[in-house]
Amino acid sequence: MVNGLRARWDGLPRDTRDTFFVLGLIAWTVAPHLARLPVGVGLLCAGVLAWRAVLAWRDAALPGRWPLLAVLLLAAGLTWWDQHTLLGREAGITLLVVLMALKTLELRARRDALVVFFLGFFLVLTQFLYSQSLLSAAAMLLSVWGWLTALTLAHMPAGRPPLREAAGTALRAALLGLPVMLALFLLFPRIPPLWSMPGDGARTGLSDHLRLGDVAELAQDNSVALRLRFEGPAPPLSQLYLRGPVLSRYDGQSWQADPWPRRAPAPQPAAAPSAPAGGLGYEMTLEPLRIAWLPLLDYATTPPRAEPPLDGLRAPDDDSLQWRLRSPLGERTRLLATAAPRRPDGGILPRWDRLQLTSLPPGRHPRTRAWARALATQPGLLHADAQTLAQAVLRHLREDGYAYTLSPGPYEGDAIDEFWMDRKLGFCEHYASAFVVVMRSLGVPARIVTGYQGTDPTPVDGHWVVRQSNAHAWAEYWQEGQGWLRADPTAAVAPDRILRSTALRPPPGLVMDTLDSMSPGLRLQLRRWLETWDNRWNQWVLGYGRQQQFQLLRDWGWPEVDAAALARLLVLCLSGLGLAGAAWAWWDGRRQAPWPRLQRRLARRLARWGVTLAPADSPAALARRLAERHGENVAPMVAALQALQRQRYAPGPAPATLSTWWRTFQAAERRCAPPRRP
Repeated sequence: MVNGLRARWDGLPRDTRDTFFVLGLIAWTVAPHLARLPVGVGLLCAGVLAWRAVLAWRDAALPGRWPLLAVLLLAAGLTWWDQHTLLGREAGITLLVVLMALKTLELRARRDALVVFFLGFFLVLTQFLYSQSLLSAAAMLLSVWGWLTALTLAHMPAGRPPLREAAGTALRAALLGLPVMLALFLLFPRIPPLWSMPGDGARTGLSDHLRLGDVAELAQDNSVALRLRFEGPAPPLSQLYLRGPVLSRYDGQSWQADPWPRRAPAPQPAAAPSAPAGGLGYEMTLEPLRIAWLPLLDYATTPPRAEPPLDGLRAPDDDSLQWRLRSPLGERTRLLATAAPRRPDGGILPRWDRLQLTSLPPGRHPRTRAWARALATQPGLLHADAQTLAQAVLRHLREDGYAYTLSPGPYEGDAIDEFWMDRKLGFCEHYASAFVVVMRSLGVPARIVTGYQGTDPTPVDGHWVVRQSNAHAWAEYWQEGQGWLRADPTAAVAPDRILRSTALRPPPGLVMDTLDSMSPGLRLQLRRWLETWDNRWNQWVLGYGRQQQFQLLRDWGWPEVDAAALARLLVLCLSGLGLAGAAWAWWDGRRQAPWPRLQRRLARRLARWGVTLAPADSPAALARRLAERHGENVAPMVAALQALQRQRYAPGPAPATLSTWWRTFQAAERRCAPPRRP
């Protein structure tokens, strides 16, 4: 069957074969965009490509102008219906895909094909607006090779050159440009990305508000949120809290971050230093975020250094220790930061903040609040401080049958009361929310902190991977004289979730079940392998910035490392490559035309024997004139010329190179008597 299909493919006319190749290449290039295109536009483009394939198979005439205009107006209408505009990035890429498909119905001349080729190259670039992963780069590299092959075929108009030959020519041309590409990549000055927009790449992640169930939904996303690499030994997983939005405003249904930062607590008269000495240095590679908060390790008291620099980074000017940006991160970012070993000592909480952080909506959670009041009347707790009350609440969670689950089911009515008093099943946001409600009912200022806790159990390529499934919510309460203290109610119920970072996982699904049934560890091995190479791609290629360029110059022994030195070295490299390219072109020109060179040498030699060589003379004609003039005296030379005739014009592979024949002719001439001078 395979041989039959190959025979039919080989039997297609060249125009039909090349059209099918271009249509398949367009489908491969457009495929990554289909998930983002309106469904109607995707089906329309698929129909146009199928229509063009049928026309090529039947060798039928292409449609006229009016059907194409009708399809274009339909695509524009579908784009407007989905995007509500024909401008902007999403609508522009949608229309570009449509134009690419419609242009295949106008392939009447070589210039039409060239338009399709360059639209294809541009469409390859647009894919990197959405994903710059290693798999995306590999798929688009294959697309570039395909478009270079199509461009090569367009410049081979004669005959029916095989696709393999055109692909080989395109690959060799690309490899010849590889040194220039490497020089530009290593040395060209790094500038901020021109295409990225705030929030471009963030599909999911933390938010600045929280409803019960939000973190549970996020925990089912196993994609990478960030990667960590520590300067020294990694701390225990139970200490890895990455601080995101702090939620202190509560309306009875959801928790919200303050729209504006609160002022920091006033320092006590004999306050300790604001930041303890020492710290844990680490490198973080952040994936795009949908929030303007940096999830740094607790407690970050010094600004992180980022590559590229962070836009509008604002230091915390209140007691939340939150590092904010002007807008969400729209691209992968690598930064260096330091985490303090403990939180800076607290001061005096202002009265207005104390009122806000102990307030609860009127009439909400009556049973939980009554339980808290009863707790406060127990022996030893009547005049207890905040830390003692918090320990009592955590002890109740450990001893009263609470369970940690990813899917507790829907809570109706008063969710906090139902969770705390009846069902006792929940995820981290249930425990954090109920804990804060109880502490506020006891008159203790409290709030929720969202972020990430823990990492994968083992590092991947030297980096500890934090996933969206590591999303977590915990609580903080105010202790006089110490400030804000962390309390993680989840650790009281499910210590494995915190001590060993064993987050719950949703059911893997059909494909993952199949892989696990084939080999129990195959899925994890594949994921680790892919993430290892994706991380190396991020670090070595996407993360290659100005600091890495300067370090490269230092490694090469460059005396002065700055932007000017980088520019000088780039000019030097490009000049050297230009000279090397000119030398190669000169040598290749001589190598590609050996027969004219041989004609010039042969003309000088035969002139000594009285024979004139014209450009159109064949070796057989030269042998005949040489024999007529000198007879048997030049028999070896005549035999050599006749051999050249067979070598150049006989069917089959050439028996020898022209340089070998020239040495044979010189030896034959030496065996002949010298020509008599007139």
